[in-house]
Amino acid sequence: MTLLAFVVVCAVVLAASRGFAWGAAGDVLGLRFGADGDRTRVVIDLDRTASGRVIEDGSTGRLILALSGVAAGQGVQGDGSGLVRAYRVAASGGASRIELDLSRGSAIERRFLLPPGDGVGHYRYVVDLKATGAAASAAARSIPRPAPPRRAEKPLVVIDAGHGGRDPGASGAQIQEKAVTLAAARQLKAELERTGRYRVRLTRDDDAYVDLYRRVSIARQADADLFISLHADAGADPALRGASVYTLSEQGAGRAVREFTRGDNWHRDLHLPGRDPSVDRILLDMTQRATQNRSAQFARVLLTHLEAAEHPLLRRSHRDAGLAVLLAPDVPAVLLEMGFITNPEDERALTDERARRRLMRAVAQGIDRYFQQPAAPVLQASNASASGSP
Repeated sequence: MTLLAFVVVCAVVLAASRGFAWGAAGDVLGLRFGADGDRTRVVIDLDRTASGRVIEDGSTGRLILALSGVAAGQGVQGDGSGLVRAYRVAASGGASRIELDLSRGSAIERRFLLPPGDGVGHYRYVVDLKATGAAASAAARSIPRPAPPRRAEKPLVVIDAGHGGRDPGASGAQIQEKAVTLAAARQLKAELERTGRYRVRLTRDDDAYVDLYRRVSIARQADADLFISLHADAGADPALRGASVYTLSEQGAGRAVREFTRGDNWHRDLHLPGRDPSVDRILLDMTQRATQNRSAQFARVLLTHLEAAEHPLLRRSHRDAGLAVLLAPDVPAVLLEMGFITNPEDERALTDERARRRLMRAVAQGIDRYFQQPAAPVLQASNASASGSP
């Protein structure tokens, strides 16, 4: 089962007529639902922008939101799906009141407003719910989770040695970045294979140039469980040193959606149903966000193990960016800057085989810990703007 198992279930629900109801004339156009049993996404379609306020949080079986700036028209009510048993939309002064009757106690994981975009011409207010308490635990034992369960085969880790061939990367006093990253990649591969718990693939195993998007494609086509790109940092100040880990930024996530929705067959490349473009874009957004959360989880674990190995870290060691090698929407990915090749101490550590092996052993231990942990929860946010297409 792949990461898309959860979102495909959501697609079926979103496509079903009982999961989507249009309201009467007014600024609240309707509600849609996507669910897997202990998680439900509620999408409220709006004529215009709105701000939300939680009146009841769902812990007692009912969730009430007030959306200011939009009218409820004549109001609407209907059956829900997943954690939502039924819903009502009613006027409340100058605002709209959204009432959700829940099938069990639930908590809001995050809520945010999406502006028009990616072929959707209206605003969407999104609320992600997660069941809480004993009922949620029982559901978790019997219903697939958003992240894939442990597969019968060993997890596949794709290691990317940054730069190569005509692209030397940064230069230190003694060595070029492309040589450091290849040596480190080979050592990490050996460390992982020594455990007998992983399948490992390198994006390059010699001094060859590999296009950035090809590196991503290698991981995706192999159905990788984790992608780690190894690099050596550079800076104008030779005193600057320490490792850092990059994960995909929100802006990068928007770029990934644009990259993967070009052309007519993008849904096939992502193994999406392909019958309804709007539903496929919802699935892509949900997949992208689940992958971001898992990438962030690995980044935190990795930094913990680097710190435990007493490897120097930058002050702000977890960073985000829209780097090309992080764009895969369905493969958790990080970019590890192992240290500054422009710093004499870091360069010595990166070029010394024993020191580099200690570093890669710490990375391998971080990978071990990541695969032993449960799936990353959805990151919580309140009224945060985001890019995507629910």
